[in-house]
Amino acid sequence: MSEVFKMNTKRLISSYDEINDTFVGKIDGKNKYCADYSISDGIFLAIDNNNIPYSVFIENASNVFKISKTMLENSNVKITIDCDSIILSFNMFIEDLKICSIKSENRWGIPKINFLMDTNV
Repeated sequence: MSEVFKMNTKRLISSYDEINDTFVGKIDGKNKYCADYSISDGIFLAIDNNNIPYSVFIENASNVFKISKTMLENSNVKITIDCDSIILSFNMFIEDLKICSIKSENRWGIPKINFLMDTNV
């Protein structure tokens, strides 16, 4: 797992709304919204005008991840995104515990990227 965290790292700003069971994470300093793409049931990536993911929105997060709302309130969050012309890989960690791992066809034209969004940067 330590090799995963040696990627190009960007500062993640995240919040969890327990009432609406919604998790939102965004790369610090990124504001240019272009489009939202559903990569899995309830998990959406926002991309900028260069097709680079910069934000994640997860509705019904405790159900999507099958974890407690208390766990989602933890501020130690990491998200990895690894993409090539064929496959997008999305992983999410809380306290270094992997809570989500998705591989999806890259049907959105996201370029080859490999980075870590980390709240502890």
